[in-house]
Amino acid sequence: MPSERRAEFRIEPCRSALNAVRGMMFDWSLNPYTGCAHRCTFCYVRAFEKRADRPSDDRYGRSIRVKANIADVLRFELSRPSWKREFVAVGAATDPYQPAEGRFRLTRACIEALAAARNPFGIVTRGPLVVRDIDVLQHASSRAKVGVYFSLPTLDPRIWRTTEPGTAPPWARLRALTRLVDAGIRAGIAMAPIIPGLSDDPRLMADVVKAARDAGAADLWPSMLYLRDGTKQHFLECVARDWPGALPSLERLYARRAHLPKADTQPTLDRVKALKHACDLRDRRRAPIVPPPDPEQQALAI
Repeated sequence: MPSERRAEFRIEPCRSALNAVRGMMFDWSLNPYTGCAHRCTFCYVRAFEKRADRPSDDRYGRSIRVKANIADVLRFELSRPSWKREFVAVGAATDPYQPAEGRFRLTRACIEALAAARNPFGIVTRGPLVVRDIDVLQHASSRAKVGVYFSLPTLDPRIWRTTEPGTAPPWARLRALTRLVDAGIRAGIAMAPIIPGLSDDPRLMADVVKAARDAGAADLWPSMLYLRDGTKQHFLECVARDWPGALPSLERLYARRAHLPKADTQPTLDRVKALKHACDLRDRRRAPIVPPPDPEQQALAI
């Protein structure tokens, strides 16, 4: 479903490309854009925007900052002797394949730089536009470990339209995943975020797992809704408008906290794990491209 109006683009060159990350499953991230036209109501980046004194409410995603020089900066940073070819998450704070990428092609240029440096990376996106870059992703996959994950919290049309208003429909993401897999690129699904009282219905989660299997996903990982200050206010306002019956429970669950305790999340995560096992989720289409091992350093004779 398209955004209500197009975002404006602001060209803002960056001083650095790689960002050190704390408290995540990766240590480095890369974001070719700041802001996201997908405008997901639950986006955790809204919290960072509020801290930076930028709009985190319904105005978020109306202005996209374009880091026009990011590929050049990235090439310089990857060439530093101190850089150890660590894994880079592309799109941790913005979708690298949002509509702006169709015009500016910054993500593509960054993939080319990462491939040239034989640097491993992973992409998280809701954008089917990624299939445009199958050629550079194939090349990168032949030189380093590469993975693409499509964010797909649910297949339910109403939940999708109300919580991810600027994104492509779920079926388009699944079709794009299949095209990547058929091209030998390792691709999977991020079932994130799972929203308590909405998308955590066992039947809805089973639909996502089955669709991921049928599309050829190599893997699927789930994550529960995370609501920091700045995101929480906007998300709950949207719930009050679109799903008023779910509001009291969500307000109670997330009162004075951003993360739900393990006791509340583990049953849902275990259910997804059981669904993955029952569906035998694995890539049945084509073995992904695997880079050759790094050459061993030969010891010098003394």
